[in-house]
Amino acid sequence: MKDYLIFIPNLISITRIILVYPILINFYNGHFFWSLSFFILASFSDALDGYLARTFNWQTELGKILDPIADKFLLIGMVLIFWLEQIIPDYVILILILRELIILLGASFHMTVYHLNTPQPNMLGKLFTLLLIIYVLIELVNVMFEIVGIHQLHHIVISIACLISLFSYTINWIKLTYKLHNKNV
Repeated sequence: MKDYLIFIPNLISITRIILVYPILINFYNGHFFWSLSFFILASFSDALDGYLARTFNWQTELGKILDPIADKFLLIGMVLIFWLEQIIPDYVILILILRELIILLGASFHMTVYHLNTPQPNMLGKLFTLLLIIYVLIELVNVMFEIVGIHQLHHIVISIACLISLFSYTINWIKLTYKLHNKNV
């Protein structure tokens, strides 16, 4: 097997980052079909790059950084444009931004103070990402087909899932910090 094949998942992640622009610009310009199509392609690419990396052991340090960045750009970009277009309530964007900032600060702290590698997402974090993809798909379909009177429960569900994921990361970081601190004392 060729050594350069290891970079295929990274190229897929880079493609997902590039797809963010056409997704957002098509949504903004009212071309919802194209926005939805590109979003589905980007979501599929997220699953594909992870599958290839795990199955063929094509995991790289760059990929460990690119994949979550691509996810953040894609999903936060969509939630942000939904919020700007007043499609989702303020509390959804606030909770999501709070989660992302706290995770970024926690990861930065552990990488800087304890010189740890890029933190890996836990199972709740992965589940939350899947739920957020489904949430964005629901919102895209709602906008595309102008569904009126759809139940707003999904805003509450994604907010609770976001808080549960944040709580899980926080508990894990507290445990890790305690363990590392006691190890270094």
